[in-house]
Amino acid sequence: MNTTRIPFFIFITAMSLVFGCKSKTALISPEISPTNQPLLTKEAQLVLTATEVLEQFKQGNERFRNSDVTIRKHSDAVRRAATSGQYPKAMVLSCLDSRVPVEDVFDQGIGDVFVGRVAGNFVNTDLLGSMEFACKIAGAKLIIVMGHQHCGAVKGAIDDVKLGNITAMLQNIKPAVVMSQNYDGEKSSKNEPFVKTVAQNNVRLAIAQIRNKSEILRTMEQKGEIKIVGAFYTLRTGKLEFLE
Repeated sequence: MNTTRIPFFIFITAMSLVFGCKSKTALISPEISPTNQPLLTKEAQLVLTATEVLEQFKQGNERFRNSDVTIRKHSDAVRRAATSGQYPKAMVLSCLDSRVPVEDVFDQGIGDVFVGRVAGNFVNTDLLGSMEFACKIAGAKLIIVMGHQHCGAVKGAIDDVKLGNITAMLQNIKPAVVMSQNYDGEKSSKNEPFVKTVAQNNVRLAIAQIRNKSEILRTMEQKGEIKIVGAFYTLRTGKLEFLE
C-alpha cells in the first residue's frame, strides 16, 4: 500500500510546486522587469542636439515624479561595454545633498551623465575644468546647474556660519545672499521662500560664472553646440523647476 501512495504523493507535490511557481511568475509584470538599457554610442551622441537632450531630461524627471522610472538591469555585459569609452549627454552640477540622487531625478543610467557635486552647487576652477572636459572633450550637449529646496549650504550662507573650512566654502554662496536682499519678507534661513530665492539666485550666479570664466563653454553655447540651464529641485515633490 505504501509503494502505491508514495509515487502519487510525489506526483501531487510536484504538480503543486509547478503550478505554484507559474502562478507566482504570472504576478511579475513584464512591463516592470529590469531591462538592459543600451549605452549611448559616439554616433548616437553626435546626432543629439542640446534641445533634444534637455527635453529627454525633462521627460525623465516627469517619469521620476510619477514613479515610472526605467527599471535598469546593470548586467556584466553593460558594465563591460562601458569600459571602452563614454559618450554622456549632459553634465549636471549638483549640491552635495544626499537627498538629490541626480541620475534618478532625471531617470538616466550608466554612461548618460557627468555629475559634479559640491555643497551649494557653486562654480570653481576644478568644476569649470570638469565641465570643459565633459563638453569639449567628451561631447556632452547640456550643462545643468541644479539647486534644491532646504539647501543646508544656502542656509549656512544666510546665517553667516563660521566653522572650519565650511566658513571659506560658504563665501562662494554669499553673493547670492547679497543678490537676494531686495526680497520682500523675512530674510532668514527659517523662511523657506527666502531660502528658495537665495538658492535660485545662487544657480543664476553659477551660470553667469560659467559663461564669464570659461571661454570654451561660452563659445560652444554661442555656436549652439551646448545649452547651459539652471534648475531648482523640490525635495517634497521631486519636481524640477527650470529657471530663466
